[in-house]
Amino acid sequence: MSDLMFPGAGDGGGAEGPAGEAEGLIKETSTRSFVADVIEESRRQPVLVDFWAPWCGPCKQLTPVLEKVVREAGGSVKLVKLNVDDHPGIAGQMGIQSIPAVFAFHDGRPVDGFMGAVPESQVKAFIERLGGKPGGGEREAALAAARTAFNSGDLTAAARGFAEILQSDSQNADAIGGLAQCYLQMGDLDHARTTLALAGPELAEKPPVASARAALKLAEQASEAGDITSLRAAVEADPNNHQARFDFAIALNAAGDKEGAVEALLEIIRRKRDWNDDAARKQLLQFFDAWGPMDMATQTGRRRLSSLLFS
Repeated sequence: MSDLMFPGAGDGGGAEGPAGEAEGLIKETSTRSFVADVIEESRRQPVLVDFWAPWCGPCKQLTPVLEKVVREAGGSVKLVKLNVDDHPGIAGQMGIQSIPAVFAFHDGRPVDGFMGAVPESQVKAFIERLGGKPGGGEREAALAAARTAFNSGDLTAAARGFAEILQSDSQNADAIGGLAQCYLQMGDLDHARTTLALAGPELAEKPPVASARAALKLAEQASEAGDITSLRAAVEADPNNHQARFDFAIALNAAGDKEGAVEALLEIIRRKRDWNDDAARKQLLQFFDAWGPMDMATQTGRRRLSSLLFS
């Protein structure tokens, strides 16, 4: 079972859709069947989840394109559709605030995604990247090497690797986001901004780019948050000083204490959920965007937020 915990896990299965979906490549899902249809199924091949609603005009444009491209992919990927009006819990847990939104799951986890009614060419490129189609092997290997360097702390090698990819593929979302994250780790916010400016409008909602942009905003906030020690003292002196606790969370995140940052914001929600126009929940979602869907702090934080909001 995946460590992503969704409501009603394992207590039911979804029905197949129309005859055209009987092949098993395309189906509707529900809160109860999400784990079986998406989490478990993604351990066999990538699964796209189309978050949609009947009233959504762009959804009506995108869904037929998704279905067409998935059928043409010949079984290398599956499509699962979730009506967010009927099943809002999962979309809320994942921080989805606009539709259409498409997330790709692989090995039980969300790995990529996009928002909006993108053209067919972009959907094809998205699915080809997930399926590891011929022609992408060298680039994927280069990306993997750059990510490994980044994760090991070799920011110079990581930045060089991402930059080399951008020389031949200037709109590679993974490389743009990765290079921007390198600059952020180096404390070079100006170059991070310049790198993110390379991304065209169609890349704005790509997870690597969106994550780097959210991380840049957090870095800018951190410079104004204040000293951790003084903020901790302010919170201890007055537990209902929500602004001090909010700033404390930002400072903790800047210092690398993700769990502490999550706990501070959750405490604001526990004490006064609607404080400052729901600022604590919004800041949590910004943290999750910056950390990315694969980060354990994101996954744990989403579960805790969902449990708190829906308890």
